[in-house]
Amino acid sequence: MSSHTGSPDVPDENLPGERAHGGEAARAENPFADPGLPPHEPRVQDIDDRAAKRSERTVALLFTVSILATVGFIASYVIFPIDQYVFIWPLGEISALNFSLGMTLGIALFCIGAGAVHWARTLMSDHELIGERHPIEADEETRTQVLADFAQGAKESQLGRRKLIRNTMFGALAVVPLSGVVLLRDLGPLPEDKLRHTAWAKGKLLVNQNTDEPLRPEDITVGSLVFAKPEGLEEGTHEFMAEIAKAAVMLVRLEPKDIKDKQELDWSHEGIVAYSRICTHVGCPVTLYEQQTHHVLCPCHQSTFDLADGARVIFGPAGHPLPQLRISVNEDGYLEALGDFAEPVGPSFWERG
Repeated sequence: MSSHTGSPDVPDENLPGERAHGGEAARAENPFADPGLPPHEPRVQDIDDRAAKRSERTVALLFTVSILATVGFIASYVIFPIDQYVFIWPLGEISALNFSLGMTLGIALFCIGAGAVHWARTLMSDHELIGERHPIEADEETRTQVLADFAQGAKESQLGRRKLIRNTMFGALAVVPLSGVVLLRDLGPLPEDKLRHTAWAKGKLLVNQNTDEPLRPEDITVGSLVFAKPEGLEEGTHEFMAEIAKAAVMLVRLEPKDIKDKQELDWSHEGIVAYSRICTHVGCPVTLYEQQTHHVLCPCHQSTFDLADGARVIFGPAGHPLPQLRISVNEDGYLEALGDFAEPVGPSFWERG
């Protein structure tokens, strides 16, 4: 019978006083005792070949689903237009293309990861090995042992034996990078000669961008700045933003005697000059006009152009003058273009020449 009060079933070494005393002695002897590893217990796949086959088929199925999801990712680029929206509860109205791309790519990557994890947990060897720390520089014996361990690990992974897993895994890993290749489509299509042309053409009326009314010479007074767009280019249409980014012009009326550039004078009408609004630096809209100097300023990076001298650059990072639009007046008294810009508008590009 123990002399301590309490349950007689509790061993003396587990009582608080004894435990504290024994714990101090153990810590003094070895403060970082190795708890050891629990005894290894075989998995059902280790003893039942049918269970191992089921796991093999599960892993192969996951890799196959990954392949199909990658094919679906590529097909989504072809099937869904970029402006198509669908209602999906509870997400609401979302882009059909974005949703399909996200779902298929997510499934493809998830199934590869899930297949690898299931393979490792159910079929690969689960024996835990203790590797002692060693110097970084390995001797010949260690290198030989590492290669032997690698060969043993490859054997225990059963990669050579489980051909179904191996083939479907290689298929999934080979196909999933195609998703990244398909994304290169977003770099195109090539611009071809679209940067060299705008919506302006011979006979197109100059329309006030604020009122949508065709402009007459008397609508533009000396010192005023009017923004115009080509006739037929309507806001809200699919192509409006892409076209106005190239075709926007500004009209300024100068005294003909103040125009220094001969071509500018020839391309004007009664001192009314039409120049592209698109800055030749990075494409910002030129919006600030100084009446006394006839200078226009881009508010983004302060490129300054002289409208009385061919819109040449007098300050800032812009690389070349603003392109001029040749204008005249039609028989009804409205200002019209006599053609497109003679050179590409906006920033320089590598094949501009």
